[in-house]
Amino acid sequence: MGDWADCKLAEKPDDVCGRVRNHIRSANLWRIPGADQDSTRTHIISPEPFQLTSAQVDELRALGDALLAFYSAMNDLYLRAGNKWVNEYLDIGKPDDLLRHARMKYQKSALPGIIRPDILITDNGFKITELDSVPGGFGHLDCLSAAYVGSGFDLIGSARGVRDLFADMLRGASGTADPVCAIMVSDESIDYLPEMAYLAGELREIGLRAWTVRPREVVFTEEGLYIDCEGEQVRIDVLYRFFELFDLLNIPKAELVSYAARKKLVTVTPPYKPYLEEKMLLALLHHSALEDYWRTSLGNEKFALLKRAIVPTFILDNRPVPPYAEISGFRWKGRPIRDWRVMSEGTQKERQFVIKPSGFSPLAWGSRGVKVGHDMPQEEWAEAVDTALASFGSTPYVLQQFLDTLLIGVKYCEEPGGAIREMRARVRLCPYYFVIDGRAEMGGVLATSVPRDKKLIHGMVDAIISPCSLRK
Repeated sequence: MGDWADCKLAEKPDDVCGRVRNHIRSANLWRIPGADQDSTRTHIISPEPFQLTSAQVDELRALGDALLAFYSAMNDLYLRAGNKWVNEYLDIGKPDDLLRHARMKYQKSALPGIIRPDILITDNGFKITELDSVPGGFGHLDCLSAAYVGSGFDLIGSARGVRDLFADMLRGASGTADPVCAIMVSDESIDYLPEMAYLAGELREIGLRAWTVRPREVVFTEEGLYIDCEGEQVRIDVLYRFFELFDLLNIPKAELVSYAARKKLVTVTPPYKPYLEEKMLLALLHHSALEDYWRTSLGNEKFALLKRAIVPTFILDNRPVPPYAEISGFRWKGRPIRDWRVMSEGTQKERQFVIKPSGFSPLAWGSRGVKVGHDMPQEEWAEAVDTALASFGSTPYVLQQFLDTLLIGVKYCEEPGGAIREMRARVRLCPYYFVIDGRAEMGGVLATSVPRDKKLIHGMVDAIISPCSLRK
């Protein structure tokens, strides 16, 4: 387990951890992807959901509609091309055929069906560090939710909010009450195949015809896309795209799926809009040149909420800044700068920043390309800054301030029947919003709690992962 500071015995064990573990194990989700069923755990189990206050839950609900409005406003801004420099940023590294597809009228108003922000809990409240519109984890959240509800807990988002709202989102996207749904999982996303297969099975339990498929299993005809179900070919009405657009060239039949979408033979969600899948969207929300647009499009209340919640983010642009100008909004050692390279010389205290790829790259998947400035030697940090700037023409990077989070006591059980202990943990919240009838409905919230010495918060064997409930 590792040596955690401030760990202490909290209370006698009960059987909740065992029941939760058995439930997710029976769903084939209690193993490292690709390993045997008896392999190491995927994470640590808590004997209770992570608790949030009513004020925190209210803010999460408000953030859902605000983020949906932001996606809609960003979509309009891009398609209007009124600020060409915005489109220039968002188009970097994308092939022309994908950009043409992104601008096609058939999907002009289409937005992602699921929105998941990564939210840190800090002294200054919630802080959003990333947005994901092709998120993993919601199948695992649904499985955990079912297990905790079975143990007598009430959860945020209702007992099976993820499953039920995912079904409603797919029905709405298809435009029919009884669609055939395919969740397409690519090789790049294969680690998530078990949870998507589990989720498809849960959807079938409530009457939705849903299956998880690999790209090569789809059959294309001039009438549409088909899958084999128990020896019978059925036509797909809505395809949930669980693969990244940067990976299209490596996905079998990807061009046929794209063609079927363009010809309106199938509905694909999230839509083929790579400009909505960039971390630099967070930087654009904070850009002073766009403030009037955001206020008009979002309204003062939503804009203020997002500006307060979203961490200031900056695009690492390597182009020269005129002598009479400065990089908008950024300060280094209390002063404005004209060249990002000055950050290479910072002390450990001064380089408390995070660099990460904006998107449309395998490096943007998970935490592969993330660099934490004060967690590496100065020479490596300087190299990371240089690499990010050199990559601007193909894979832009963004910069964010590293945030200290609150340390929160989270109960856990290493093994079923073992002692219940408490970890002083850094916590990330991931609410899952499902877009239905123009609203962002919160299906549930996944809490990931890691030891205090971990700089990055993500799923790992040392993380406690649990759904959230309302503190009573």
